[in-house]
Amino acid sequence: MNILLNIDVEDRHILQIRSVAPVPGHEIIKLCSDGEMLEVMPDIDIVFGEISEEMFTRAKRLRWVQVTGAGVDSRLFPDFVDSEVVFTSAKGRVGVHLAEHAMALLLGLTRGIATAVRNPGWHQRMPIRNAAWELAGLTMGIIGLGGTGHELAKRAHGFDMHVIAVDPEDIEVPETVESCWKMDRLFDLLGQSDVVAICAPLTTETEGMFSREAFAQMPNHALLINVTRGGLMDEEALMEALKTGQIGGAGLDVTPKEPLPDNHPFWRMDNVILTPHAAGGSPHRMDRMVDLFCENMERLLEGEAMLSVIDKKKGY
Repeated sequence: MNILLNIDVEDRHILQIRSVAPVPGHEIIKLCSDGEMLEVMPDIDIVFGEISEEMFTRAKRLRWVQVTGAGVDSRLFPDFVDSEVVFTSAKGRVGVHLAEHAMALLLGLTRGIATAVRNPGWHQRMPIRNAAWELAGLTMGIIGLGGTGHELAKRAHGFDMHVIAVDPEDIEVPETVESCWKMDRLFDLLGQSDVVAICAPLTTETEGMFSREAFAQMPNHALLINVTRGGLMDEEALMEALKTGQIGGAGLDVTPKEPLPDNHPFWRMDNVILTPHAAGGSPHRMDRMVDLFCENMERLLEGEAMLSVIDKKKGY
């Protein structure tokens, strides 16, 4: 089988991949230009990294694609979705750094860090102290109890928060989560949560789910945290909720439109803390992705079920 590495990996990673896919029989191809990749695609069986629609169109032997991101909405072009090619992602492997980033955004809001950074000076001492929250005893509602949701629940529980969640699937609920409901109880969760954390993928079902009606269910003090996909939020509805005090604030790593223009009001709103889609950063991410690829390679060769498989019809 021919393996195309359409990803920036180190030599040690290639050696690791070689250890589970030794030659003869497996050729590892690492190219740089788009033209070179298109030229070799008819002979490629496996792609580790990004795949474009044009690459897929040229693929004749493709069996499996593994991408390094957890969100796959941008890769689900129709021919790929309808194909029998196995699609695996980083889902379940990015939860640690996304959850830590979510907590950083939350603490930036509740402990006045955003205020101190934007307006430095000792005069901020008492305003920050007077506006500070304690998380202990508050309720976090998590939208989507996958890998990121699990990791965030663990951290919120560590801060002595109550944790509830909604998820469309029948999943194993960790001890850190007090209740997990189906999506038909989303509004119940919103009404009971002091902090609402979006940990869900972007699909046709979740796009724009945070609408005016959804924000109207949240308490006026509630904070929204989003580290997965901005498309789950209706931008006008979010702006209105933040400006009118319908919700207390938002910590966002993702926005409905990206890249967010430098002059966008979100950057300057006192009740918003914003990072530029940076939550995916981790010094351990590529090691985890190569470990996953190698484990899946072994499973493929042994005819076993692979890990982190995407249901292309559902989008996650």
